[in-house]
Amino acid sequence: MTHSPVTEPFSVRLEVRIYEIDPQLHLNGGFYIQYADHARFACVRAAGVSVEELLDSGLGPVNLETVIKYHRELRGGDEVDVTCDWEWSGGKTYRVHHLLRRMDGTVAAEVSHVSGLLDLKTRRLVSDPEREWHTRAAKPELLGLAPSGS
Repeated sequence: MTHSPVTEPFSVRLEVRIYEIDPQLHLNGGFYIQYADHARFACVRAAGVSVEELLDSGLGPVNLETVIKYHRELRGGDEVDVTCDWEWSGGKTYRVHHLLRRMDGTVAAEVSHVSGLLDLKTRRLVSDPEREWHTRAAKPELLGLAPSGS
């Protein structure tokens, strides 16, 4: 297993909006996944990958497993940094880890995915998703891959 060669994982800052709050006045569980998805999409874009071109080529990213670990509450108005750290194992799947960290540094939650790239015609996972992402990325290191030319 290899983790990202980037010193700090990619991160985006989000604010918890009032309509995302549940009756207990903290962030509704489904939004943790949406925050992770938002961070991952922003990371892919920052790496220079066009999701539209990826889909046009017949490939689509899929999450096969999602695990959420809650540590501390997020409440309306809180700001949270959501990281995106990729882990490659050389098989058909890879992992993406997200930390949701409040501004005081406290980890509010962890979201982890087992993901793959789906061939949209055969409806099967591609055998080498690492290669597929690497060939499309201008900054593959944001995806936890070796920089271009290495």
